[in-house]
Amino acid sequence: MEVLTVGDRPMIVVDNVSKFFGSVVAVSDVSFSIGGGVTALLGPNGAGKSTLFRMLCGLTPPSRGQLRVLDADPRTDKEVRGRLGLVPQQDALFDHLSASEFVSIAAETHGIARSDASSAADWALEQVDLADVGSKVVGQFSKGMRQRVKVAAALVHDPQVLILDEPLTGLDPVQRRRMIALFHRLGDDGRCVLVSSHVLDEVARLGSNVLVVAQGRLVASGDYRDLRELMDDRPHRIRIGATEPQRLATTLVERGLVTALSLRADHVVVDTLDIDALGRQIATIAVELEVRLTEITPLDDDLESVFRYLVEGR
Repeated sequence: MEVLTVGDRPMIVVDNVSKFFGSVVAVSDVSFSIGGGVTALLGPNGAGKSTLFRMLCGLTPPSRGQLRVLDADPRTDKEVRGRLGLVPQQDALFDHLSASEFVSIAAETHGIARSDASSAADWALEQVDLADVGSKVVGQFSKGMRQRVKVAAALVHDPQVLILDEPLTGLDPVQRRRMIALFHRLGDDGRCVLVSSHVLDEVARLGSNVLVVAQGRLVASGDYRDLRELMDDRPHRIRIGATEPQRLATTLVERGLVTALSLRADHVVVDTLDIDALGRQIATIAVELEVRLTEITPLDDDLESVFRYLVEGR
């Protein structure tokens, strides 16, 4: 497997890094380098993503191997830690503080003068669409709003490297799109943005550069489209909800769009080797049959399926 290298000048370099907690191996011989732009890190719970992020931010040392961020060791170089922004997966906010107060404190901890912290916080909250609620206490915020406060706190000192651990969790679809657009703007400005996610659809929107970890190991890296093409040699399973699933299923078989199916009272589960063709034609077929579609859900596009393919299938 080739090691992913993104950009002309690597901003993060991980070289044969492992992390042990007693007899537990959290990260095992991981190597990659990335530069400016957005890179997605995929992995299930327990895959080692958060441990890797903590090492990149200097919060814990590697047990073996070396890592460099902006040509420095984040564990020993205080200056480089000031050029990093971290959004932790944990929901660790001070509920009695307003959003502006919380982000202002984050600004001061990163060395921004107290006289400038408030304006920096206003700018950061504006980036995440929270400028109009900065005076409200975060204890009253929804999960999605709390996530955005964490992103604002990571952005407030304008870091060169952003490490974001599941930052899209809890966001509604509109805010998810806006947040992804923000990540792209930051990446286009030359920052290195490393985002973890467990949702393949999100990864497709985040960008083409992907690192996939499973059981502490890097099992795939490179272009997301190449990864999907590798997986396209096996059937995709999709659940299609419809008012008349039997009529719909019959037409899908007649037109050669599915290779197998099973019927239920209100939906049909189909296997297809050409998911793009099915996606293009399903709505047209439903209109022709005067069948109302109620659901189209991929059943094998989760990360567990990806990992089964990468770890077992290859």
